[in-house]
Order: sequence, then C-alpha cells, then structure tokens
Amino acid sequence: MTSNFWARLYVKVCSKMGKSALAFMLSLLIFIILFLTMSIFAIAILFMLKYGLIHGMIEPTIFGPIIFLILSSAVVGTTLTALFSRIPLKPIRRVVQACNKVADGDFSVRLPVSAIEEFNIFARSFNRMTEELGSLEMLRSDFVNNFSHEFKTPIVSLRGFAKILKNPHLSEEERNEYLDIMISESDRLTELATNVLTLTAIENLNIISSKTEFDLSEQVRRSVLILESKWADKNLEMIIDLEDITYLGNDDLLSQVWINLIDNAIKFSPNNGKIKIKLKSHEKGIAFKIMDNGYGMSEESQKHVFDKFYQGDQSHSTDGNGLGLAIVNKIVKLHDGEILIDSEVGVGTSFTVTLPQ
Repeated sequence: MTSNFWARLYVKVCSKMGKSALAFMLSLLIFIILFLTMSIFAIAILFMLKYGLIHGMIEPTIFGPIIFLILSSAVVGTTLTALFSRIPLKPIRRVVQACNKVADGDFSVRLPVSAIEEFNIFARSFNRMTEELGSLEMLRSDFVNNFSHEFKTPIVSLRGFAKILKNPHLSEEERNEYLDIMISESDRLTELATNVLTLTAIENLNIISSKTEFDLSEQVRRSVLILESKWADKNLEMIIDLEDITYLGNDDLLSQVWINLIDNAIKFSPNNGKIKIKLKSHEKGIAFKIMDNGYGMSEESQKHVFDKFYQGDQSHSTDGNGLGLAIVNKIVKLHDGEILIDSEVGVGTSFTVTLPQ
C-alpha cells in the first residue's frame, strides 16, 4: 500500500513538473528570440552610427534607449509569455493526459478537434491508434477466453469418461465407445496445441528465408489425397482443375494453406456435395480457388473469418478450433499474396489465394 502511494505521488509530481517545465521552456524560447532580435537591431544601429550611415544623434545618447528597449522588451515579452503560455500549451497538455490514460490501459480516450490543423491531423492519428489498440485488446481478451474454453472442454470430457471407465459393470461395447470418444478428444487437444504452436511460430516471422522451387500443382493434389478419408466419408464430389505450375516459396508452409482450405471446405459441405478446386497462372501471378456448396457465411462472419478462434455461425459449427484460417492468412501474407472470400448464405463459399510469381 505504501509503495503504491509513493508511486502515485511520484507520477503526480512528475506530471506537475512536466507542465511547469513546458511553460518555462516556451518562456525561455521567447526570451531568447526577443533578446537576439533586439540585440541584432542594436548592433545594426551602432554599426550605422560608427560608419556615419545615420546622423542626428550621438552614440551615448542612443545607446541608453537601445539597452533599455532590449531589456524592457525581453522582460515584458517573457512575462506575457509566462502568463499566456497555458493557452497555446493546452492542446499539448491534452495529449499528455491522453497518453497517460492510454498507458494505464484506457483505450476509450479520444482527442477533441482543435482550431489548429496540425493538431487536428495528430488528433485523428491518435484517435485511430487508440481505436486499433482497443480492438486489439478486445481480440486478445477474446483469444484468451476462447483458448481457455477450447482447451478446457476436451480435458473435462476426458476426465468424465475416465471416471465412467472405472465402472466394472460396463459392457465391452460401451467401454470401446467411451475409449473412442477419449481418443477423439485427445486428437482434438493435440490439434489445438499444434495449431497454436504453428500460429505462434509464423506470427513471429516477417520474411521467409527458406524458399525452394517445387511443383505447386502436385502439392495441391497431395493435399487432396491426404484428406481423402474425410471427403470420402461425406461422399463429396471433388472437381479438380490444376494447371502444371512450378513455384518458388516455402513448401511446408504453403502445404498447410491448401490442407486447411480443403479441410475447411469439407467440414462445411453437406453430404453428397461438391467441391471445386482450381489452380491457374495469370499475368499477375498464380490463383488458387476452392469453392463449396455448403452453408455459406453472413457478411458479419466474413469480416472475422480470419480472426483467431472465430467459428462463425454456431448453429453450423463443426469440429475445429478456429485457428486454421488465421494460419492460412498469415502464411499467404508472408508470401506477399492475398486471400479473398466470397460467400452467400445457403449457396456456398469460395476462397481465392493469389500468389505473385
């Protein structure tokens, strides 16, 4: 308690000292400007007197008024500046107070419009910054809450079924059923941990240093085959149109892009549905497009589809943890590419990945 009191007192004293120091510096600056101006004026007059450029006054007569003018102007100017410095410094004080609030975690603070255009530009930039910080704070909070929920749910499930298995009167069929559920929940935990580690690793990357040249079309085919059991279980028709393309990039990272996008399309496709996959080259680079005839997404869901742990319409939620598309988005950006989504509720969804050649 005592340490907090002294900390708050120190902050208040520093804040007061900061305001006084700012006013003092402004007064000192005005004083220096006035003093230099009057000194240059006095030197110029003395120079002209010395070389006879002006007449009518002897040097001692004019020197006294000049000194008096220099000193009186400096004193009066500095005094007025000290008295009225609070007016021009008011916007700066607002900025200092707003910055202190942001440092304390209050991202709702906004700077008002000022009569000075330069301060207006700064205010708009500051307000935009606090708005973005507020959004990031909400996203961080949601991330923590969602991660805790996603991580806790399978653990609770595993614990519950483990207790049930201790019952000696369970039939062999029931025991196998519960074991299968526990295996499924374990896989879910493993996938969650893997995705979080992957996302953390790629978020710390700014550039991709390990690039190799590989067959992109073959990589997409291999991704489709990896997920064959999933689309075969739903009896999905896979319509694949791949142009033979060689690409220079990170083989492992891009493989995750295609697997996540195809897996996402399979999850949200109805039984006996269709998935179309196209890979084409064009003037600006390479375009990969995947389309399904699943549930589709609302405009609001499309805005957040690349956010961590976002799973859209919960009435159509399926197995997953909402990290796949966040990973896809980051990997595409690392390759200087772009990913676009086009979706309509009840019609389907398409993702288009554009990569530069």
